[in-house]
Amino acid sequence: MEVTATPIPEWTAPHPILSDERVRKAIAYCTDRNALIGSVYGYLPEEERNKLYMDTFIPKDSVWYAKNADPNANIVDYPYDPEKGAALLDEAGWKLPSGGTIRVNDKGEPLVLRFTTTNAPFRQTWGAVFVSSLQKCGIQLLPSYIPGSIWFGGNSGLRRRDFDLGAFAWVGETEPPRVTLYACDQIPTPSNNWNGQNYMGWCNERASTAIKQANNTLNDKERKELYKVIQEEFSKDMVSLPLFQRLEAVAYNRNLKGLRADATEYHTASADQWELPEKDTIVMALGQEPSSLFLLQESAAVAITVGRLIFGVDYTQYNYGFQPVGLEGDQFPTIENGGAKNVEVEVKDGDLVVNADGDVGTLKDGKLVDREGKELSLKGRNLAGQEVDIKPGVKLPQLIVTFRFKPRKWSDGEPLKKEDFELFYKVACDRESGNVSYFTCDRVVKFEALSDGLGYTVTYAPGYQSPIYYLPPFGYYPSHQKVGDKTLAEIAPKAFKDTPEVTEKPLGTGPYVVKEWQKGQRIVLEANPNYWKGEPKTKNLIVQIFDSNPAGAVAALLQGTVDVVGKETIGAGQELETVIKESAKPDGTVTADPIPSPTWEHVDMNLNTRFPVK
Repeated sequence: MEVTATPIPEWTAPHPILSDERVRKAIAYCTDRNALIGSVYGYLPEEERNKLYMDTFIPKDSVWYAKNADPNANIVDYPYDPEKGAALLDEAGWKLPSGGTIRVNDKGEPLVLRFTTTNAPFRQTWGAVFVSSLQKCGIQLLPSYIPGSIWFGGNSGLRRRDFDLGAFAWVGETEPPRVTLYACDQIPTPSNNWNGQNYMGWCNERASTAIKQANNTLNDKERKELYKVIQEEFSKDMVSLPLFQRLEAVAYNRNLKGLRADATEYHTASADQWELPEKDTIVMALGQEPSSLFLLQESAAVAITVGRLIFGVDYTQYNYGFQPVGLEGDQFPTIENGGAKNVEVEVKDGDLVVNADGDVGTLKDGKLVDREGKELSLKGRNLAGQEVDIKPGVKLPQLIVTFRFKPRKWSDGEPLKKEDFELFYKVACDRESGNVSYFTCDRVVKFEALSDGLGYTVTYAPGYQSPIYYLPPFGYYPSHQKVGDKTLAEIAPKAFKDTPEVTEKPLGTGPYVVKEWQKGQRIVLEANPNYWKGEPKTKNLIVQIFDSNPAGAVAALLQGTVDVVGKETIGAGQELETVIKESAKPDGTVTADPIPSPTWEHVDMNLNTRFPVK
């Protein structure tokens, strides 16, 4: 009788080369990271360059860096040591033939890997050094420098895990990286509709549990200890090679007023205050065109940069902290001010519950089971932080938070209303909408929009203790907006990513409105007369596209045809040096303040292939 093998789901088969940790560690030892840093920051003194070197996913100047919390933290560094790298490759069965330059295995197959990143010049610069470093160890890389709109697109490149080695930068934020990057259940595959941002396919149970626990406690001391665990496992397994912390700068016309440059916030968050004497138009350069303005799915920095102009901000994150902007009373809803409650509730059979490990599941017949049917630990924590057994009748803490927003109108003059909040929640939590992550949705047991149309109350699952519970987890969509003969509220969530009224010309409540989008050239915006903070100081704002051409953007700034060039466009190469030197001139026309950024360059190693390799 013929036995048919069960097919392996796409992107779950072990990578024939990178699933061997000896190879991954050899890649780390064979990478001359100091040379990479020098290739793009050669103009900095060596002492300053050394400060940018990274050995975990958190920069060394962060309070969350493991060795700042515990000098004895077991962080494994991989200094440039090609001999050690070669020995690991030999041990893994990849030998260098006599007279050869590329290693082969016992089948004669060459050690060749695809290396994919953007075509930004500074990445091509350090990428060339990376390729050369590995070549010296007998590893051949096939580099692909592709447009950022493809690499970061919602339906291509990184999001679809189409790489062996993939390089990009995670934009630094106030909080350390959250669950979507490193938890076992955040690995994107076709079977989960590409949910999550764990593009490596890394599943280390100790790290996965720690990152969930770190995002399920209000105790910062405990969180630092948990982030230490994650960093230790991350460095030990070597699934992603940290390269360097980026030095960045926003450069702008010296006469421009109101722009606020910051390490952890996008410069366009202050766009409503920008003004140039005697000018009614400001031109901002962008080094990559957004593939979409549907920000639930499109998480590229350039999309968020433009999104700030159209949708505005309800809170900012300047200087490694959070500031309320669009919330009532200019305050976050906290337990201390009564905007949030953390109450004890008795758990019942059938309840959604979050255990002490930070995993969410349904309590049924004495078991806690997740969405996939996997049994979870029944250990929980009560309001005092003590460990308890999860069972009917046990009491667990439950966060209930009410977010109230300041009154505002959509750019077409329609007031914000209850249905707009309900629509956003519906789309964000629909498994077919293409949202980057459903982590928060999976932990909400009740969402209730306020009757006055100015906010909502979120009731979280018992046991869920988010350290950032006071930040609004959901936004709002214009439920009344016409899409053909329907309203946006009548469009299926899965169709949002293909709806131009969402992706190209959305309504917003921010300072500017999209007037025209000339693909590949520019996005023309005009002041929103209904902006709730008052009409912006400048009438028109043009986003000029300099696709993978930061030199062109900086040249235009120096010539006066562009007024603002963001750090995501300038990058970290020659253009950064140019604007820093120009800013230092007493008679210069440009202001540029270099910032040691928490944004960091790295190379992810894909532990899976799309199909099994025979």
